[in-house]
Amino acid sequence: MSTVGGRAAIGPDAAPRLMAVSNWPMWVIGFTLMVDGMDQYIVRGSSNQIKHAFNVHDWQIGLLFSAFILVNGIITLPAGFLGDRWNRTKAMAVVIVAWSVISALGGLVPTGAFALLIVIRASLGFGQAVTDPSGSSVIADYYGTERRGRAFSIQQCLSYIGLGLGLGIGGVLGPLFHGGGWRLAFFVSLLPGLLVAYLCWKLPEPSRGTADRAHVTGSTQMEMAELTHPPLFPHGVRHFAYDMVDGLRRDVGTILKIPTMRYALVGVSTVGFVVTAVATWMPNFYQNQLHQTQQAANGAFGALAILGGIPGTIIGGWIADRWVNRFLGARVVIPAVCIVISAALFMVSFIPMAFGFVFAVQLVGFMSATACVPALRAGLSDAAPAHLRGAGFGAFNLAAVVFGSAAAPLVTSAIAEQFGSNYRTAFLIILPIAFLGASCLMLARKHIEADAAKVFEAVVMAMAAEQAHEAAAAGGVRDAVGPGGGEGDR
Repeated sequence: MSTVGGRAAIGPDAAPRLMAVSNWPMWVIGFTLMVDGMDQYIVRGSSNQIKHAFNVHDWQIGLLFSAFILVNGIITLPAGFLGDRWNRTKAMAVVIVAWSVISALGGLVPTGAFALLIVIRASLGFGQAVTDPSGSSVIADYYGTERRGRAFSIQQCLSYIGLGLGLGIGGVLGPLFHGGGWRLAFFVSLLPGLLVAYLCWKLPEPSRGTADRAHVTGSTQMEMAELTHPPLFPHGVRHFAYDMVDGLRRDVGTILKIPTMRYALVGVSTVGFVVTAVATWMPNFYQNQLHQTQQAANGAFGALAILGGIPGTIIGGWIADRWVNRFLGARVVIPAVCIVISAALFMVSFIPMAFGFVFAVQLVGFMSATACVPALRAGLSDAAPAHLRGAGFGAFNLAAVVFGSAAAPLVTSAIAEQFGSNYRTAFLIILPIAFLGASCLMLARKHIEADAAKVFEAVVMAMAAEQAHEAAAAGGVRDAVGPGGGEGDR
């Protein structure tokens, strides 16, 4: 069986399996981000108790967060490569089961083995490295250009709900049992994780590029991938590893030749650094500079993420779909403008004033920041070829993580400690970096339309080639069959 245009080419007697697509797949993929965010921020919510239990400092807690992010970034590109070649929904299900169990094991680490806790939490970075590019690629294959903004907005909304839940669970359970409740908190995400893994396992795998082809033909149904799948290592693990290294080199080379991706990757790196710094240490700012209790600080930031993140993401998804054709490069201009507004508002929020005013300004700022995510992800989906979207989102995550957010917890805590644990000063030093990221996204404006047009041109050409192939095959059948239905002369 050959491949044409990134999917299996089938004979004239075999029809592809078609399915009308509901909103359910975008919710299932969103649930994966929700349980992942909940698991990550349970640690953030109970960080004070973990710090006291292991007798460590803020910068070591920052290392705990950075280890997860760094492993995520290192693994994400190979994981994106695999996501372009394996059954994505099944791979996500297996990985979610593994990370749910490993996360629970973190609650059993002895208090004299902080390094072991770092290793366990770092290993969880492998999970999100697989689920994020694979899930984003699945969404892009389920939903065409006109629905991608909304699909990615649902995904991000559930991520913010997971963040808020994690902070709440960690903040409530952490202080229990004389500060040992953080161990119990580590087990909370186990059952939700197993449930979401089951939902992913049952989710049909869409054919790669089917949403792009449906957009060209005006179809409302998507092709599902074949039910049978080739073995993972048909020629052995060593041969597979060689092919993966060579394939990654070619895939990344192709991605970096797309101008939109080059500018977006730089922009995402700088923005990722700032967002991670704020998300990791904002509760400490509430505690140290605004004199809130641990529970109040975690609750306030959880409320900020949910009350600002959900409406911001929904509005951003709506704008991403409605304004995509209104002006040049809408899907990179919208994120750039949102980032500038958000950074400016957060800088204003660090002017000494009452907590209520700080929260109100940051709420609008967080809403603006989250509004940029659906448009940016939809724009990257539009600009990257369907058969490379896993690698494209892997590169997106690699840039955001390794070159951006991995260092953010450590750098921010180090700056704050230089000023007497003053996170207000640390944030004011770091936030201007976001303006650089916005400028890079604006530079992509002149390229995104042309890059997206190339993707659809490739889809049309692949479809024409497939039709010609099928017509030639049908002609061969007619030549072999006589007028009366019997065999022709030989």
